[in-house]
Amino acid sequence: MTDSSRAIVWFRHDLRLSDNPALAHAARHHDQVLALYCLDEESAGAWTPGGASRWWLHHSLAALAATLDEKGVPLVLRRGPAERVVPELAEQEAVAAVYWNRRYYAWGVAADKAIKRMLGETGITAESFNGTLLREPWETRTGHGAPYRVYTPFWRAYQAAGTPAEPQRRPARVTGLVRPPASDRLADWGLLPTGPDWAGGLRAAWTPGEDAARRRLHAFLDDRIGTYARDRNRPDIDATSFLSPHLHFGEIGPRQIWHAVLAHEQAHGGRSKGSETFLKELVWREFSHNLLFYFPGIFEAPIDRRFEDFPWRQDADALKAWQRGRTGYPVVDAGMRQLWETGWMHNRVRMVVASFLVKHLLLPWQRGEAWFWDTLVDADHANNASSWQWVAGCGADAAPFFRIFNPMTQGEKFDPDGAYVRKWVPELKELPTKWIHAPWTATPQTLEEAGIRLGETYPHPIVDHAAARARALDAFDRIKRGASG
Repeated sequence: MTDSSRAIVWFRHDLRLSDNPALAHAARHHDQVLALYCLDEESAGAWTPGGASRWWLHHSLAALAATLDEKGVPLVLRRGPAERVVPELAEQEAVAAVYWNRRYYAWGVAADKAIKRMLGETGITAESFNGTLLREPWETRTGHGAPYRVYTPFWRAYQAAGTPAEPQRRPARVTGLVRPPASDRLADWGLLPTGPDWAGGLRAAWTPGEDAARRRLHAFLDDRIGTYARDRNRPDIDATSFLSPHLHFGEIGPRQIWHAVLAHEQAHGGRSKGSETFLKELVWREFSHNLLFYFPGIFEAPIDRRFEDFPWRQDADALKAWQRGRTGYPVVDAGMRQLWETGWMHNRVRMVVASFLVKHLLLPWQRGEAWFWDTLVDADHANNASSWQWVAGCGADAAPFFRIFNPMTQGEKFDPDGAYVRKWVPELKELPTKWIHAPWTATPQTLEEAGIRLGETYPHPIVDHAAARARALDAFDRIKRGASG
């Protein structure tokens, strides 16, 4: 200890004790630590956490509070604008310092700067750390000093920079305030759904919290990383890590994951294709956060300015059919129903359903972004916005707009036996595999034997694939001609 004083550790997207630089610094330098979480539903505007994220946040905070209680440090909960809550609490409790781990979206950065200024004016130290990324966005730039807009050279730059810093250990000792301030009751925040219990599927699929995140990581390393490169695009197989919501809420950090993979490689004879592919996905997350930092309008405005004039359609019925998994395209409907039931969707299917919304239905990518924000347990500021722009062809390193996923061939390739569709679209479960991804092509007798009545038990396709593809390409040609004219 170098300072016999008190400090606040302000938790945000870092709901863990291990590899938490802000907490570690406070534990080293202060006699007493006040752990704070502030539910700020005003600063983010439309991007306050959606329904699925609120469910996860409730349980993650409960897990964090229990872990802190074991250390004798109560978690103080306060609701309101952070620019009011944090300085007020710091002054009331006569703390010497406030520490937090950085965030990288525009309103978060602005709020943090304002809070630092207000604390400084009252003589309170404010210091922030990197507890979210492997490296800071400003540490990885092109030779000309610009941010990377293409992933492959970004990955090479990450490799060239060497191994990321090792994660910090959980503090052996943290001492709470002798008389901690009053706290809100988590139950009073209303984060859990009321009315119909749509979160039942979330409870069945997930266990939030730092301990659960660590178990997920080790299960993945023990059972699936060896086949990850081969099977990660198969939604019918549990081949992925399922770590994305734990990462978003900071129940585990990227440095912890990176070094756990390195340790696994050392124990199993060196780098495998599976581990390298997985590390590339971790760096894709870094790439998305870099885009978020350097293109703060990424939530609403396309990086490719040509798309500002794109002739998007407005069709509430089509949007609702997509949201509810009633498009008539089985792999699309399976993905959207998996999302609604579990708050998560396989990444390959995310690309397929996003392409369908933007290109088959010609609906604005922002509509899909907003729906994912509300329904994904891993709804992440960086990943959500950058991935939707990628699919729409208007982001950095984007898939070309003319790359239009064919939902039938995507289903046949990545769900070859139809197991994924049968699980999430059970009204098609008796349909032979030959027709499972295009039931409208089956013979009337086949449909009858499978108990399917198109238009009744399962919808007809809401658009024709060939016609929708032609319409999308024509719309893209129009903005290309406008840009060249």
